[in-house]
Amino acid sequence: MSLNFDYSRNMEIETVSRLSALAHPQRLALFRLLMRRFPDRVPAGELAQALDLKSSTLSAYLATLVQSGLLTQERAGTSLLYAINMTGVQQTFENLFLDCCRGRPELCPPLAFPSNSGTKPMPDTKYSVLFICTGNSARSILAESVLRHEAGDLFEAYSAGTKPYSELNPFAVEVLKSKGHDTSPLRAKNVSEFQAPDAPQFDFVFTVCDRAANEDCPAWPGQPISAHWGMPDPVKIAGTEAEKSLAFQQAYGELRRRISAFAALPITSLDRVSLQRAVDGIANAESEVPA
Repeated sequence: MSLNFDYSRNMEIETVSRLSALAHPQRLALFRLLMRRFPDRVPAGELAQALDLKSSTLSAYLATLVQSGLLTQERAGTSLLYAINMTGVQQTFENLFLDCCRGRPELCPPLAFPSNSGTKPMPDTKYSVLFICTGNSARSILAESVLRHEAGDLFEAYSAGTKPYSELNPFAVEVLKSKGHDTSPLRAKNVSEFQAPDAPQFDFVFTVCDRAANEDCPAWPGQPISAHWGMPDPVKIAGTEAEKSLAFQQAYGELRRRISAFAALPITSLDRVSLQRAVDGIANAESEVPA
């Protein structure tokens, strides 16, 4: 009895500590940013820049979240990298749901998975997929085109930007044309186009640049499965025309690798939790860029 009491007491203390750590707007914003980037380990400097925080202020916020067990800290050379401690997060929600659902189990599954049960496979249908980056001129455009070309019978592919450019990057367009893609329907679009009442309801939403993932975008209706597939921006490559073209070829190849792995997933037979784990793992798998 005493052991059970001590365990329950420790769980209560941990839960209070974690909720207290999140009971501050900027610490909550930091936690939410890292949740969007999960399972990435993000340098402190990038976090400070994304949230416009002084390094001393950020350090204090990170220390609180690490101490509470919500984040992990790891040193890589001279940098400190931070990531979500998913075990701690899951324990916190489990403790809260235990109180909610004790004796009333019908209440909690809809809260945890509003649009789909955690053990129910995705329906056998044509899935809508949105790729997001900042400018919607290169990486997300490449991803939209690749998915449409690779598996257009199974997926409806879209792309958008949080701060889209007025026109597509010419190197991206040239790469797509050289690979046999139809570029005529492509254009840069703002994510707001897909947040209107008559917009498609997405089954999957992927961010393909760190900057877009760092932004606090509104939640998507229907709670689609989302993942961060961050990759270097070929637009930022300086050098000769040949060097720039090579950067876009490499970006295309890496996106094709990821999208081919995604399209090959047995979506209809995977439950939501397994499917989420699979799409999270695609960006972290060893890269073997196809020709």
